[in-house]
Amino acid sequence: MEEITQGVNSINLAADSHKKNRIQVSNTKKPLFFYVNLAKRYMQQHNEVELSALGMAIATVVTIAEILKNNGLAVEKKITTSTVDMKEDSRGRPVQKAKIEILLGKTENFDELMAASAEERDAVDGEEQS
Repeated sequence: MEEITQGVNSINLAADSHKKNRIQVSNTKKPLFFYVNLAKRYMQQHNEVELSALGMAIATVVTIAEILKNNGLAVEKKITTSTVDMKEDSRGRPVQKAKIEILLGKTENFDELMAASAEERDAVDGEEQS
């Protein structure tokens, strides 16, 4: 019986750790670079980040992933697309929405690039105070 309990607990832990590095992107709530900077922070903490979006926000997720890749910070690990059944707000009838999930991992020189950008920021802050 204990083995079953331990197995169930480890499954729950695995599911929890998977959710901690997921960012659900919206078109309307936050600016683009909020998500870019949040993804960088998640990659520092978890070594990878999963970007997720529905419908019209898919373009935003793809843009975030491309910015991170073009800056040499991230590599694509997995891209998943699907449709999700949802209820429409006004009439309550079912509608299908497109969904994308992009899993990004750190590049080998992620930490060096992040340190360099932090040094640049500190230098600019020092100049502004003078």
